[in-house]
Amino acid sequence: MTKGPVWNSTVLVGHRVVVGCVAVVAMGSLAACTPGTSGEPGASSESRVQPEAVKPGGTGSVELGDRPFGLRVPRLYEAADATPLVVMLHGYGDATDGAASLLGLFAASDERGFLLALPEGTQDADGQQFWNATDACCDFYGTDVDDSGYLSQVIDTVADGYAVDPRRVFVIGFSNGGFMAHRLACDHADQVAAIVSIAGAQHADSAACDPSRAVSVLQVHGSADQNVRFAGGSLEGHPYPSVARTVRDWRELDQCSDRPGVTGARLDANASLPRRETARTSWSTGCVDGTEVALWTVEGGGHEPEPTSAFVDAVVDWLYAHAATAE
Repeated sequence: MTKGPVWNSTVLVGHRVVVGCVAVVAMGSLAACTPGTSGEPGASSESRVQPEAVKPGGTGSVELGDRPFGLRVPRLYEAADATPLVVMLHGYGDATDGAASLLGLFAASDERGFLLALPEGTQDADGQQFWNATDACCDFYGTDVDDSGYLSQVIDTVADGYAVDPRRVFVIGFSNGGFMAHRLACDHADQVAAIVSIAGAQHADSAACDPSRAVSVLQVHGSADQNVRFAGGSLEGHPYPSVARTVRDWRELDQCSDRPGVTGARLDANASLPRRETARTSWSTGCVDGTEVALWTVEGGGHEPEPTSAFVDAVVDWLYAHAATAE
């Protein structure tokens, strides 16, 4: 993955400081913070196409009511083969193609053979794209848009046009998108095998999450995150839980043992920090249907990821190891 991401990590909106807009220099292209775009950086996304018209090795825009979304089809896609699907969810004020580029997901789609869905949130009164995930984040103007239902339709739409493996539908979200990944797992567990939440959090009210089946969850969080704090906090007066509480809630939902079962080798996940700064802990003992709850703590890491290629590989490896075992 090309190094050298450039971040505008805080955006001042009125008296609110929020995290979002990404400008990433990757693969020789610039993915700017422009709401409503989708597709591979540098590729045209003007045409509106049916899902089956996006050819292997290409990226196109798929119609879905008034909210089309981008779709990347891997080079070696075969309609006869059940194919994993990864849904990428951007942060507040971001565009999904920039977030996906930062994480190296376009290249990973081709290398690892997964379909990559690139939905966009809607714009709020400040012109910032957001997901209505939890009370804390990030429907600041109370639009009550049903992003949970929309993203469920995104998954169904891709599955209607492509050979999606229903046991390997995964969600990756950053910041506001990380909150939304948790929400999607809570509301539509029947469609989602595993999620990765980077700098997101669960509902403050544990009772708000009632998944229909167990979901594997990986929480990735910087210990020095000042925007979505490791110890918990609030946004616009609405609380969000700590990382420990978020992980505990999923352990209870998945019926995992309280004692960590595996502590993995430390990972070099952040390009600007000393090597192997990320501690990996997981809980899998007793978890329903072979699921796992894991926490990767980026020690000294802030809100913005600066991912290494090792981090991207490790995230995809983790997802691929967590296919759903129950219908």
